Amino acid sequence: MPSPDFHQLQSIDPAALADEARAGLLRPTASVSPKFFYDALGSRLFDAITELDEYYPTRTEAAIFAAHGAAMAKAVQARIGHGFSLVDLGAGDGAKAARLFPLLQPARYVAVDISVDHLRQSMQRLQREHPALPMVGVGLDFSQRLHLPATLCPGPALVFYPGSSIGNFDAEAAVRLLREARALSAGGALLIGVDLVKDQATLEVAYDDPLGVTAAFNLNLLRHLNRLIGSDFDARQWQHRARYDVAASRIEMHLLAREALSVRWPGGERAFAAGEAVHTENSYKWTLPAFDALLRDAGWRDPLHWTDQRQAFAVVLAS
Repeated sequence: MPSPDFHQLQSIDPAALADEARAGLLRPTASVSPKFFYDALGSRLFDAITELDEYYPTRTEAAIFAAHGAAMAKAVQARIGHGFSLVDLGAGDGAKAARLFPLLQPARYVAVDISVDHLRQSMQRLQREHPALPMVGVGLDFSQRLHLPATLCPGPALVFYPGSSIGNFDAEAAVRLLREARALSAGGALLIGVDLVKDQATLEVAYDDPLGVTAAFNLNLLRHLNRLIGSDFDARQWQHRARYDVAASRIEMHLLAREALSVRWPGGERAFAAGEAVHTENSYKWTLPAFDALLRDAGWRDPLHWTDQRQAFAVVLAS
């Protein structure tokens, strides 16, 4: 039985992460990266979010793949042939990519996530289920830079980025990532999930559900920061807020101080007025013409789109 090959290309430095978190808290408008959501509890809470009736992206994207996966595979093979690597960005448990293995028939599966440790168990299971498919797990924070050695990803690649995570990047950062994905593809293609512009009420309840699961997910970030930097955030003093900024076409998530307070950590502190916010996430929403323009700016061409009936979400293939 073959085994997956694992590579941690970028060491995870807790001191550097702590420095980044402290610097964010000390900005004129305090902010922290969404990557700090995903400690063990945060990851489980996000899985719970995807099960909510209000959170449409996960199930809508899955329905698009179920309905149009064969057409996508045919289009991919028409553009880049056979023998390509499937590079799965933010792979997690690899389930989304694995559902496409029988259709796409890649020559190699390359799962990229911030830590190899998160990939080990799921990839060993996938390898047992697909023993003839060579698999590589890569630990890399590709939000900073996406680059893989050619030895890990030989030949043309289909870069697979589902889940609408491209929405966490502003336009400049999204173009940079998409350019790096184009270089990585080596003449291959991109298959990406994109959340589309829709009415404000639908968007806001998806990020502020009545059960409070998204609020717990957001507030858990404070618990993670306490462990990481030794701060004394008290989640009871903070309130989750998610609002859709129509002009910027993005959901903004914040944590609002319920009262005037100070947060301390070794070597530093930050005072917050009542109602002052820590900005924790943006999630940009796109129209198809605007996203096509973004792809062109990054050097991709000939986009094909598949959407659900309500046009709430799209999967886009580009060469």
